[in-house]
Amino acid sequence: MANDSRPLAERMRPRRLEEFVGQRHLLGKGKILTSLLDQGVLPSIIFWGPPGCGKTTLARILAQAVDARFISISAVLSGVKELRNVIDEAKLVQKDSNIKTVLFVDEIHRFNKAQQDAFLPHVESGLITLIGATTENPSFEIIPPLLSRCKLLTLKPLNKDELLEILKRALTDKERGLGSYNISISSEAQDSLISLCDGDARRLLNLLETAFSLALTDSDKIVIEVSTVIEAAGKKLPRYDKSGDEHFGLISAFHKSLRGSDPDAALYWLTRMLAAGEDPKYIARRMIRFASEDVGNADPSALSIALDALNAFNVLGSPEGELALAQAAIYLATAPKSNAIYKAFSYAMEDVNRFGTLEVPKHILNAPTRLMKELGYSKGYKYPHKYQDAIVAQQYMPDKLVSRRYYEPTTRGYEATVKARLDKWRKILAKRRKEKGDS
Repeated sequence: MANDSRPLAERMRPRRLEEFVGQRHLLGKGKILTSLLDQGVLPSIIFWGPPGCGKTTLARILAQAVDARFISISAVLSGVKELRNVIDEAKLVQKDSNIKTVLFVDEIHRFNKAQQDAFLPHVESGLITLIGATTENPSFEIIPPLLSRCKLLTLKPLNKDELLEILKRALTDKERGLGSYNISISSEAQDSLISLCDGDARRLLNLLETAFSLALTDSDKIVIEVSTVIEAAGKKLPRYDKSGDEHFGLISAFHKSLRGSDPDAALYWLTRMLAAGEDPKYIARRMIRFASEDVGNADPSALSIALDALNAFNVLGSPEGELALAQAAIYLATAPKSNAIYKAFSYAMEDVNRFGTLEVPKHILNAPTRLMKELGYSKGYKYPHKYQDAIVAQQYMPDKLVSRRYYEPTTRGYEATVKARLDKWRKILAKRRKEKGDS
């Protein structure tokens, strides 16, 4: 390690799938990437995820797993000329040794339409396997023809346990990490490193390396404390304690102030969290959840307002984008409240868990084949638009749940309109059933 001048984050980059930490939704037993590798297949892929979640590392490991040649370029520094060179080399290598080429393009969203078009024939012919990495929504940044030829896989920020595993590995690895040094690091300092890196493994290791350099002395023992981490980060740490009590306490106070329709208290707790260093996107995500859980259809616009606040923050960043969060918080606090959707969803989930896989009534099943028609699929289905008010009495629920009602709207806000509409429809349907003599 002493002769290796590369940054710690580069030295600690996993070399095999067994060393890779995180993304278990893609790499766990029976998951998509594991299944593909078991089959020896590697399709073209777009990795969409935040910085430091393992996009580049995973691409290298996948290429190695299928014995392919790995070429990496950055869309920031490369253009069509570099792409042509890669393609020419790939043709020669395939002709001479029949070895496949995996082309990894970092920040692929930075390529314009013409540059992205240049990939198409070579991806389609199989000359190259493209693995693109992007932090931006591929739906907006990647051209549809290229996106349709790639599997889109979403990567998640690393959680606390995963980051702790990476941190401990870097501290104990004698070959590539800091394990050959006598390092003492407090649990509070570890928590601070993890809190500051925001799910980004690269930032975690960079901060650790800086803190290590600051703590390095002539003494045999190197001590890394919270103060060392603060100095390494060059910023104030979130004032959240080790167990997260203040973190959860403030978000609870914020949520309950919104629910209690107190815009001033909601704004205060929002500002407290931002001042303490809370991730603004976390707050925005909590408001999105709140809009469905506590406002619901009493004000259907609430969900759009909360989503717009997150989008605005993504565009503006901090501190400008924080005003959009304040606007959303005040809107949610002053919106009419209903938890009818939350309760309806909970009741439906209880029935799904209790009764398992109940059969779909045959008359509401499609019958695209002759056999399905012979089996009675779609027989007796009544098309609502052929009936008055576009409603018709027929069964939609499984037999065992035919009388269930999950959603009971309140009389608050727009939900009062929904309630009146449902009440009207139910009366009409009851009348029609009575006229036909249905039970």
